[in-house]
Amino acid sequence: MSDRPRLSGAIPLVGRLRLREGLQNRYGDILTPAAWDALEALSGFEADRRRLMASRIERRATRIREGRRIDFLPPDATIGGTDLTVAEARAGAFDGSEIPWDLQRQWIQGTGPAARPRASVETSLRNVAYALLSGADGWMFDGEDALGQVSTMSLDNQRTLKLAIARAPIFRQVAAQVADEMNAWARGFLGREIIGNLETQLDFTTRIFRARGLHLADRHIRAHDGGPFSASIVDAVLYVVNNAPVLVAEGRTVVLYLPKIQTAEEAALWNRMLTALEVQVGLPPGAIKAYVLVEQLEASFQLMEIRAALSPRFVGFNTGRWDYINSVSDALSWDRSFIDPNIDAVTMTYGYMRHYEDRVRRAVNTPDRNGRCALWQGGMEPNIPVGSEVGVANGMKRAVGGGEREQGAGASGKWVAHWKMVHIVRPIWEKVGAPNQLGRGFPALTYTPEDAAGLALLEPAPRTVRGARDLISVAVQYGNAFGRGFQAAALKPADFFGNDDVLYLMEDMATGEIRLSILWEWLHKGATFTEDDAETGVKAGDHFDGALFERLLNEEVEKLQRASNRDVHDDSKATTLPIAAEIVSRYVQSPIKAPWYIDLLNLNLDNEDLARARERITAYMDAFGRDGTRLTENLDFVV
Repeated sequence: MSDRPRLSGAIPLVGRLRLREGLQNRYGDILTPAAWDALEALSGFEADRRRLMASRIERRATRIREGRRIDFLPPDATIGGTDLTVAEARAGAFDGSEIPWDLQRQWIQGTGPAARPRASVETSLRNVAYALLSGADGWMFDGEDALGQVSTMSLDNQRTLKLAIARAPIFRQVAAQVADEMNAWARGFLGREIIGNLETQLDFTTRIFRARGLHLADRHIRAHDGGPFSASIVDAVLYVVNNAPVLVAEGRTVVLYLPKIQTAEEAALWNRMLTALEVQVGLPPGAIKAYVLVEQLEASFQLMEIRAALSPRFVGFNTGRWDYINSVSDALSWDRSFIDPNIDAVTMTYGYMRHYEDRVRRAVNTPDRNGRCALWQGGMEPNIPVGSEVGVANGMKRAVGGGEREQGAGASGKWVAHWKMVHIVRPIWEKVGAPNQLGRGFPALTYTPEDAAGLALLEPAPRTVRGARDLISVAVQYGNAFGRGFQAAALKPADFFGNDDVLYLMEDMATGEIRLSILWEWLHKGATFTEDDAETGVKAGDHFDGALFERLLNEEVEKLQRASNRDVHDDSKATTLPIAAEIVSRYVQSPIKAPWYIDLLNLNLDNEDLARARERITAYMDAFGRDGTRLTENLDFVV
């Protein structure tokens, strides 16, 4: 390619792409000629991505307009982007992937970003060192829900991953320091050290990367027309181009997690993009393996179709909780009979969540025409073993109980959000000993009206003012943390600040999404409370109305303003905290439900001016309300 980015001056043009000024100088180690060639090669998929995202919004609008629930696809339909029919996919009439050696045993996968906001390379490398020394079977380095996006964090994330995967001298130095700290903790908490030989420990964990979803635009690269460009393409290209040669040379698999897929046609687009990327970097077809996070209600109606669309690279599904609950709430925003209870009541054994998990485990254990099944990775354990003795003991008991339930249900492993939890949850699978539960016998999937109804099944559970306060408090705290660059943050409701019996939970973007969806649902569907509340005077049977929402929001924000720097950073209280509160207020009170909290947060990254934030929120709500347009571009990247 002859037209390389210029080092200074106007916005550089790179074929069909535009790069923010100044970044080529700073990130030439990541934005290499090979990376630019691959970005250019995949840029032709941008039109398909935009078309599929517009189709998402149109389906959503149609459901709202016509009061229509999601349903299964017609068996004789052809899956978009493939030559397979729905019936063929459901019957396993496709060539699935063999499970590579380094994914056969994934009892525990940790998740977290490889960068910290406004941090040195050495400081961010500590994240990677904790991950690769943790003893997790795999670590999903996050480019999406847990990675802050202030400034250049997405590029910092790629840089530290490249240094760590190549075991650069700077990473080895950091890893040696971190190993000493981890062993010191383990001697006190576990009564033993957890890291012996440093190099052997670094070899243990499978490296995995989660790209951002198809619905998100990159913050530093635009399309040639000045419009948004796929964050999915940028993330996948930079990770694979910069790391595949080292991974392949070590005999490792190149593995991605693909988030927020709603349909098999979207999965087919991912497959085409990854195939093109394999050609670009000289990998054989199907070499890039992919897990899919089942985070969307619509995806649960197309599980086998998604598997087929990604063959022969698909290796497994993951069952998350928060994102999935959010998608159910959003998909049924029009249905006044569908109102969630308190968030803590919607566990993996609750109503529609139980049916969702059951469909996933049945889908992965449906053999393809070669008799191959796929993996099921269980959901997230967000607890952190830090707090009072009683609090930690209770939290760890819940964590172990959740892991035992999932292992018994057929999961081949689980996620944890903190490296310390690896040593608490992994023994559940160690005791069983089997590397996975591939091919475990479950009934074949069926596609009846009863199956569809089960995916929206509500069951009696509390809905309380206490639950509303928790939703509001954590939603505002999360938006504030996001604005400071901490897209993964240890949070708990403000009323429990200072109470070490209540543990902080490691929360990411899904935390905010679901809380605002449920608050919107309660307000606009007239949710009724199931219990009296002495503090507000609310009685069982009273409705959650606008006046109560405004009162609770003001009270919860005031608590955050009074909180110590430990819980709410003092430098946020006059900057990003008021912006987070404004976004929560506007989202929840708008009669038109926004599809994503993250859209409004992204628009206000690196912005600390409340008046400007209000203008951007209004612009988004007006555009979406007018014709379904989502403003996703970085407004500070002016072309």
